[in-house]
Amino acid sequence: MIFRRYAVYYTPPPGPLAEFGAAWLGWDIARGRAVPQAPADLAALPRLTETPRRYGFHATIKPPFALAAGTEPGALGTAVEALARTLPPARAAGLRLSRIGAFLALVPEGDNTAIDALAAAVVTGLDTFRAPPSEADLARRRAAGLSPVEEANLMRWGYPYVLDAFRFHMTLSGALADAEAAEVEHVLRPRLAGVLPRPFVIGDITLAGEDAEGRFHELSRHALSG
Repeated sequence: MIFRRYAVYYTPPPGPLAEFGAAWLGWDIARGRAVPQAPADLAALPRLTETPRRYGFHATIKPPFALAAGTEPGALGTAVEALARTLPPARAAGLRLSRIGAFLALVPEGDNTAIDALAAAVVTGLDTFRAPPSEADLARRRAAGLSPVEEANLMRWGYPYVLDAFRFHMTLSGALADAEAAEVEHVLRPRLAGVLPRPFVIGDITLAGEDAEGRFHELSRHALSG
């Protein structure tokens, strides 16, 4: 399969959290296939999860990028593996459900310092593989309104929300009105009971690729062993 963009994600290892995320979004990134969504009695679920579905259940570590001229996927995979061997696992106290703007996500509890450092190392350490953003990409990012820091990140790293503007999150919905968000939270909380890990440990990172239809697939997992 040919992939048009690549990204480095955190994706949960096989287990309850990964199973929850795949079923909630309707896309299993590890197996690269659609799966039935649950709960089936939430009729609006396909619409509410349409935006995050194509990315799969994940947290972005290095945002999606096209390969730079002169680079190739095999070399990227080798570089991700080599970098992962230099980085230690990152942890926080746990995960919790939160609203970020208009959407719902899982975010870390407690001290995020180690997770932020991991993301910064991956963003900077693999930057030679990233093609510069197109003018259309720049315009699309700027349309949301960027702070000076975010604008500087966009120009240097190809994405606004990295380094000092980074916030680890695992997206569970598209944009929701307040009443809709409250309803979805009510459905989510019991489904998350017993699923959210404590502590939350990132023990590996995932190289993912975007197919021609815009869906992301897990290509390889790399243990953090530094």
